[in-house]
Amino acid sequence: MKVKIHTPFTVYFDDEANSVSAENETGLFDILPRHKNFMTLLKPCEITVRTSNGEKKFLISKGVMHVKADQVVVFLDV
Repeated sequence: MKVKIHTPFTVYFDDEANSVSAENETGLFDILPRHKNFMTLLKPCEITVRTSNGEKKFLISKGVMHVKADQVVVFLDV
């Protein structure tokens, strides 16, 4: 699935991934390929993106995650 993590001025990640883990008000969750449409506010947490080359971790203060059509977009600092 395609994953993009960005702010208005910086792109932190924009590539294919096997899964994404983050945290919202109800707790930790994972997004896997072919996930149903989903939108949530993220609380301060560490987003983990797993790719075929390993894991990348991003410490965030807040953000919005939108999952649709096998694409995950995380817009930070909103």
